[in-house]
Amino acid sequence: MTWSFETDSDFQQELDWIETFTREEIEPLDLVFRGPGDPWDPDSPAAAAMAPLREKVKERGLWACHLGPELGGGGYGQVKLGLMNEILGRSRFGPSVFGCQAPDSGNAEILAHFGTPEQKAKYLQPLLDGKIASCYSMTEPQAGSDPAEFTCTATRDGDEWVINGEKWFASHARFSEFLLVMVVTNPDVPIHEGASIILVEKGTPGMNILRNTAVGPFVEQGDGVHGYIRFENCRVPADHLLGKEGQGFLVAQTRLGGGRVHHAMRSVGVLKKAMDMMCERVLSRTTKGELLATKQMTQDKIADTYTQILQYRLHVLYTAWLIDKYKEYNREVRKEIAAIKAATPKVLQECIYRSMQLHGSIGVSDETPLMTMWANIPELGMVDGPSEVHKVTVARTILRDYEASPDLFPSYHTHTQRQQAMKKYGHYLPGSELLQQ
Repeated sequence: MTWSFETDSDFQQELDWIETFTREEIEPLDLVFRGPGDPWDPDSPAAAAMAPLREKVKERGLWACHLGPELGGGGYGQVKLGLMNEILGRSRFGPSVFGCQAPDSGNAEILAHFGTPEQKAKYLQPLLDGKIASCYSMTEPQAGSDPAEFTCTATRDGDEWVINGEKWFASHARFSEFLLVMVVTNPDVPIHEGASIILVEKGTPGMNILRNTAVGPFVEQGDGVHGYIRFENCRVPADHLLGKEGQGFLVAQTRLGGGRVHHAMRSVGVLKKAMDMMCERVLSRTTKGELLATKQMTQDKIADTYTQILQYRLHVLYTAWLIDKYKEYNREVRKEIAAIKAATPKVLQECIYRSMQLHGSIGVSDETPLMTMWANIPELGMVDGPSEVHKVTVARTILRDYEASPDLFPSYHTHTQRQQAMKKYGHYLPGSELLQQ
């Protein structure tokens, strides 16, 4: 049996370098470049600041480690990626500096698997090099993330697909060179058999961004980076279909499963940062003549936070380990991915709130990162599907391993079980002859 909670020494050295590099070189970017699209926009001033940092990452052999060697990545498994993302989650610039930012990371994998040679040359390589940005467009204004309600369609017309409909919250559409759009190509079959993914190039006639939306209340309306898009007789070449017609969800799975694990591990980084701030603050703040750290209610919050973070972290790493083990997203893997997805907003809410509470007024001000962390919690409850949907997945998968009792009373009915136990072991009791009469 192979079982270990240790990281091999060579990779631990890499993690140590990543942590120092993130704290000293990347986290300061958060304080200088505060625009909503700065970590992802290739034309933002932040891109110039990130360029030399990216070169250091590439020299270290840590660029785009989620990709296979054939694409210039390290081909790291999910456990290693998880440990890396745990550190990168401390800064919103971390994934971009290391070439593993969403949605570009997942879109690159889709193009690598399903793109034509021309599409790979035009879009994949610049995407891998961090020179352009891309968009993944799936949700719709009315349907949200419920694919059964999707109405954006693509109809084949000769050598072209004609797209009509609306898409909502198309990530980074504002500055993307291309979009991967989930569309209904056959409305007469179940959606998981009738949806497809089509590549739409920037500037294609008929694709119009109605407005840009931001996450949270801190950005002026219209300055966000997530597009509300309307397609009106938007024509794209037939070879822009990625994968086969009707295989949209199969193609999408290439990017979604691992991405959810990475979201979770980056959340661990956020949680650890919140706890670091909490512990420093209670050791620095005096109330009623004593350090806050000496108060039992404070110690209670610290202990609960530590325990919660550790439980969550180990669950995420276990999920990553399962993916590495099975090399596929089977039922067991999907269950755990759904479970950590559902757990993420809850653990963030509880742990960050404790940190804010122990900070007092400065914790709800703009003079610590805590309020920004707090504002991002609802997003993580909805990104990649609402947590409630994932809870249903978990519950249904678990219940498949159980059966209803065929009898009037449950299988664990104490009276019935005791009668059976007495038949097996009752003769050892004094007076067992009387008991058996």
